[in-house]
Amino acid sequence: MEQRRSPGHDHWFYESQTRPNNTATAPLVPEAAHIEDRFLLGLQQEASALQPLLSRFQPALLAARDLSQILFPDALTTSLTHTLTLYDRLSTALTVAQVAGVQRLCNHYSARLNPLPGPDSSRESNNRLTQITQYARQLAMQPELITAHSISALDAVGLTEPDIVTLNQLIGFVSYQSRVVASLQAMMGVPVRWIPGVTPPPDASAALFASNDSWQPALKPVELRYASAEQLAAVTFCQGIDGLDEAIWLLVHDAPALYGFTTLKQRLNEHFHEDEVLAQAASARALGCRRQFAQFAGPWREALLQDLNGASETSSMIALSLQLTRQPDRFSAAHLQPLLNAGWGSERLFTLLQAVAFANWQDRLLMALGETR
Repeated sequence: MEQRRSPGHDHWFYESQTRPNNTATAPLVPEAAHIEDRFLLGLQQEASALQPLLSRFQPALLAARDLSQILFPDALTTSLTHTLTLYDRLSTALTVAQVAGVQRLCNHYSARLNPLPGPDSSRESNNRLTQITQYARQLAMQPELITAHSISALDAVGLTEPDIVTLNQLIGFVSYQSRVVASLQAMMGVPVRWIPGVTPPPDASAALFASNDSWQPALKPVELRYASAEQLAAVTFCQGIDGLDEAIWLLVHDAPALYGFTTLKQRLNEHFHEDEVLAQAASARALGCRRQFAQFAGPWREALLQDLNGASETSSMIALSLQLTRQPDRFSAAHLQPLLNAGWGSERLFTLLQAVAFANWQDRLLMALGETR
């Protein structure tokens, strides 16, 4: 039987149970929709003790704020090639935020989603939104299970190649945002709320890394002869950026998102040193990103493949990376303490946390769009 939603988005009803309801249910935290900084979501004002640190990272934080506006604008016009509505985007963001379990993000995206008109009640629209939501939840929770069939299923419900690239950028961005917010909350000493929830998925199988297949785009890249001026400008800007060469002509299906992603990557790279390599390798190992693991693992490759939890007991950086990657909602000041005890300063620590958070975006993006099987 066909399902239908009321305009208030508060319940699902079968067709025979629908009833008129023209008043949208208010979100639990309605003021979360109107916050000025849509990346840190008010943390910058609350973290008075961290102001020098946030000022030091201001260029990267501003790039992330710009990206939030690019991916989740106040208004959006769709086209034949870019069909994702603002409702689609915010619904996806809320799904990823719920998987991460970071309440501040859930409040924000829920409050922004609430007043928007949802899709019509046709079977096609229901199937489309269901497929988008299932894909977002899978990529956010256990990206190693994304396959070529997962991409084909998006195509089957009408998503175009630019839509699919944008969808993956949305999921990656909110995965990154949730871990930055969780990191700052931990540095502020904000108590962790232990709410019974979903058991975290297992880490990626070590057998996954036995394959030496090269990275291949899961979708048809943009051809040079058909590229728009905006796409050509974005490709030119990205030339020479480490780790993007093979993916540029695919990611440029969404040129503004690629430009923002690359800008953020460049500004974060200004802070990164050798310390972050091991943490990024641990994140790639847990998620199942073969490409990034091969790049960063180095001498730790066998140890990370044989016993990931055992490796975390010998390295505080690995332990921190795994906790933030697996359960950002459970990340707390206690997970920072071993490195603080070892003499790490706040800037070095936040650099490490940013590296892990960004790896959670980039790994998912590269896995979904180039490591599908």
